[in-house]
Amino acid sequence: MLPLLIDTCAAIWIAENAPLSRGAIEALRATSQGGAATYVSPISAWEIGMLIARGRVRFLITPQRWFAQLLETPNVRLADMSPEILIASSFLPGTPPRDPADRIIAATAREYGATLMTRDRPLLEYGEQGHIRVVEC
Repeated sequence: MLPLLIDTCAAIWIAENAPLSRGAIEALRATSQGGAATYVSPISAWEIGMLIARGRVRFLITPQRWFAQLLETPNVRLADMSPEILIASSFLPGTPPRDPADRIIAATAREYGATLMTRDRPLLEYGEQGHIRVVEC
């Protein structure tokens, strides 16, 4: 079973118990049952902070606590954000997303050989190019 990488929007949807697509539910179930990890990138912590700071998302707890609780979810692990991944995000093949955070997430998915769960249109389009595996949440 391949690992799963959830991007920021997927993490929010999962944590808030928002409805997910059938494909996303199946991917989460298969990853968990197959013993593979579900990863979240540290860049998602930054994105959560920015979303809250800009008033685009509201939580009843601090963003730090929210992210810590996400990492306490069974089978969810923090992915590395190594210099190698950061450099690789500058040299992605094809036509990668322009957003630096999306590029880091795409590079992380490639490094881990993970399927990326997202609703982000540029990341879904990058997956359609065949450079990462994606499942829409």
